[in-house]
Amino acid sequence: MDKIVRIFFPTELLKGFSLTLKYFLFKPRVTINYPYEKGPVSHRFRGEHALRRYPNGEERCIACKLCEAICPAQAITIEAEPDKVGARRTTRYDIDMTKCIFCGLCQEACPVDAIVEGANFEFAKETREELFYNKQKLLENGDKWEAQLAANMEQG
Repeated sequence: MDKIVRIFFPTELLKGFSLTLKYFLFKPRVTINYPYEKGPVSHRFRGEHALRRYPNGEERCIACKLCEAICPAQAITIEAEPDKVGARRTTRYDIDMTKCIFCGLCQEACPVDAIVEGANFEFAKETREELFYNKQKLLENGDKWEAQLAANMEQG
């Protein structure tokens, strides 16, 4: 008898239609218009790399090479020489973003918070060569995103 009732009265179908109408007519839309609207990004998100500077403009990196040593993908290459006052500074800081696995170990290993992974996830490129970041590109990223990077570092 129960089977006959289900055949002649499709309650499951009506429940499905009512659920669809409820979400279609009465609930707010969850879709965003991506290039013009952006969703929230966690402060812990690991995106494009950047080298930070101190507020006086001096580079933070002290060429300790801990980030190079800890990188599991071996994507970081650092060369260093003493600067004018005898402190060791980087002359070359390269990251091969095609190798990088965005694990965040370089950021965790850095004792002076020089290398960070920011919240920028929009860095698609046309060629592989554009994904080889040198020191100048990393410093530009740091200068461009410094306010957001500092806020993220403060949040934890």
